[in-house]
Amino acid sequence: MPGRPSLVARLFWASVAGLALGLVYGPPALVATAAGLGLVLLRHIGRPGRFRSRVRRIARRHAETLALRRRQECFVDAYGNEIRDSWLRERDYFLDRTVLPQLEARFPDYVVARRPEALAIVEAVAEAADLPEEDAPPEDGIGYEQFCLGRLKAAGWRAHPTPASGDQGADIVATRGRTRLVVQCKRYGKPVGNAAVQEAAAARRYWEADAAAVVSNAGFTPAARKLAAATGVALLHHDALGTLAEADLLAEA
Repeated sequence: MPGRPSLVARLFWASVAGLALGLVYGPPALVATAAGLGLVLLRHIGRPGRFRSRVRRIARRHAETLALRRRQECFVDAYGNEIRDSWLRERDYFLDRTVLPQLEARFPDYVVARRPEALAIVEAVAEAADLPEEDAPPEDGIGYEQFCLGRLKAAGWRAHPTPASGDQGADIVATRGRTRLVVQCKRYGKPVGNAAVQEAAAARRYWEADAAAVVSNAGFTPAARKLAAATGVALLHHDALGTLAEADLLAEA
């Protein structure tokens, strides 16, 4: 990617032009040249600050979404380790798709050189955003299903658990308006994989539902995300259930 002319190059050519004008117009042209060189230097010195401010402004427009994704994609595994892999991928995705396209024209030389700095700003914005306190979900699978069921009901869904046997991949069946939803609930200590997505897709057919979702406290593997996109299965954190609308699901299908 072609970058901006270097500071040395800009000062050199400005000096050459100024000296040429000085030969014609004398001292006033030399004074104007010196002032121009000073402005070039001041503008160059301020570029890093302008870059940081621009990244921060863009990130703050999406602060709530970033904070929610950070909460959803970070979890503690069975050994007590904080797992941030999915969040780091999400952060890179946000920077590449949302932030950098708005910066490349003005800061082409910073896109690669200052990427770590930009990522740190996105992290800080996500961490600082004020989200409602999260209710701790139950540790056991049945308790977690009831937890998710309650959140769906609070959002206006008529929801009920499926029988323990013969559920065909659905833990919850919910309806609102004309939309029927099947939900697979996964209380995991690691990212959820393909199997849950396959089960949810099969449950949608069995229950003749309009939409299917896998709900988890943890993130999802890249393979699960790819399969979900291909099959129209929504991948949700349980935080999303409290405001879940039909349009959120049908957009996935």
